[in-house]
Amino acid sequence: MKSMVKKLKQSVRSGSSEKMKEKVIQEERWFLENGSIFLKELIADCNGKSIPIRSFSSDQIVKATSNFDSSCFVAFEGIYTWWYRGIIEDRTYMIERYLVDKATEYRVGEIYNDFVLSARMSNHTNFLKLLGCCLEFPFPVLVFENAEHGVLNQRGGTMVNREESLLSWSVRLRIAKEIANAVTYLHSAFPKITIHRDVKPTRIFLDKNWTAKLSGFSFSITLPEGKSKIATVPVVGTWGYIDPTYRATGSVTEYVDVYSFGIFLMVVLSGRPVFFNGSNGKRERIISYVKDLYENDKLDEVIDPSYPNTAKDITTGQRLQVEACVVLALSCWEKRDEDRPKMIQVAKELKRIITSF
Repeated sequence: MKSMVKKLKQSVRSGSSEKMKEKVIQEERWFLENGSIFLKELIADCNGKSIPIRSFSSDQIVKATSNFDSSCFVAFEGIYTWWYRGIIEDRTYMIERYLVDKATEYRVGEIYNDFVLSARMSNHTNFLKLLGCCLEFPFPVLVFENAEHGVLNQRGGTMVNREESLLSWSVRLRIAKEIANAVTYLHSAFPKITIHRDVKPTRIFLDKNWTAKLSGFSFSITLPEGKSKIATVPVVGTWGYIDPTYRATGSVTEYVDVYSFGIFLMVVLSGRPVFFNGSNGKRERIISYVKDLYENDKLDEVIDPSYPNTAKDITTGQRLQVEACVVLALSCWEKRDEDRPKMIQVAKELKRIITSF
């Protein structure tokens, strides 16, 4: 695997002459032809279980997306991952495409990381299920189950016909619980802990039943068996969601995801993005905003007033749920790892919050 990734990295570095371009294309073709066999065997053996991955042709992908036309576009993640919705043989799929010209040297490995881990996690209901791939492009095009309600936006809503659709309080709370379950699975289901490193709304899709599906394993890392942390360079993730301890030390632990989940929880439940303009016109950060409201006993203001069932309409039970969720998020943001809960504790607390009030 490392040698194949190295070869593809070399092709990314290549010059711009026509002859060199042909060489790059040929090297990529060799890489995909040889690498596909390795990847299929690896995926088939994930967690000791056979995970069938269907092979799609480039013609099928191009037809399904109208040659990646904007009419089929769903969302983009970062600068090099684009999502489309397309129909192949009367079935609708979510299709993930990587932009070749945006694939810098160290991102090549991330692409295949996303591929392999997506396959490994596909048996869990709260991960977007990988159904197949196409290896006839410079980088694999991944084909996932359909997510009828799309992907969350930066403030935890969804887009319908290019307009934001606001989710009810109960749906948002259930999404938080389901993603907590997904991250708990990453941390505890295998002998080696997997850290997602990019838990945020735009990584989460919703199916026809509004079930939350976590995706996007490009930044994920698996710790050595028996180890609870590992030092990495560079620090990756999304600004505003990155654990300050991780950013300062480069040390990855499961608590990196705990911190990010705390941010995600407040973004989804409040309806505010991680950075936003406050009522005074100043730039606010969700973590500082929530802490200030908590300290000044103004938790009714946590939820964006543009969302349904807020302020004057909120019930006593919902108010108690807001307070409990804020306390949970604050615990996820503790400075020291040992003072933060594990994700399994977070998941249990969210279940309690939903059922107790």
